Amino acid sequence: MIVSPSLFAACSARYGEEVAAVEAAGAEYLHIDVMDGSFVPNMSFGPNILEGIRPISNLYFDVHLMIHHPENFAKRFIDAGADCITVHYEATDKLREIGKICSQNDVGFGISLCPQTPVCSIAQYQDIMDILLLMSIHPGIGGQKFMPEAADRIKEAAKMRKQSDSSYLISVDGGINPTTAAVCREAGADIVVAGRSVFSAINPKSIIDTIKNGS
Repeated sequence: MIVSPSLFAACSARYGEEVAAVEAAGAEYLHIDVMDGSFVPNMSFGPNILEGIRPISNLYFDVHLMIHHPENFAKRFIDAGADCITVHYEATDKLREIGKICSQNDVGFGISLCPQTPVCSIAQYQDIMDILLLMSIHPGIGGQKFMPEAADRIKEAAKMRKQSDSSYLISVDGGINPTTAAVCREAGADIVVAGRSVFSAINPKSIIDTIKNGS
């Protein structure tokens, strides 16, 4: 299982050190939540943050745009160093257009679903996705508890992927710790986004190893 620590949970005064620490601890991805204060009730990073940390990290930057009209901003984050742009199904009707922007710039493309959005909503986009990101909390606010019903949504997504013979990765974001990560793994997830459980840990490597390996 791939562990993708969420930069939103890192100490903003020490981004460089925090990113280096989780990379050294075995993380492979870095989840970068971009919030506009409109699509979600919070605000976070702009492209300048990516530009600042990109030269010091080899992590795969999955940029999660929790914003309205992400088609207007995808290229800016690609230019700043994103390896994948993940946008919300609920935020735009231009998913194929954004997927094309990503493809033309040799970066991955992901689609995220809020908890209330049926998994089958993205069935028609399975041919262009590299990641399906299932929210296991309501997006925009950290510290929420993992929604147990997310397990059934992961199973549904895994079944849909198999039936369509697709190869995108299933990622889960929200309330992830070693216990809930095990639930996600069992249900069929490939990636988990972990925030406070990693960045607040005394021993991040131990937490990452436990999440990755299940023991």
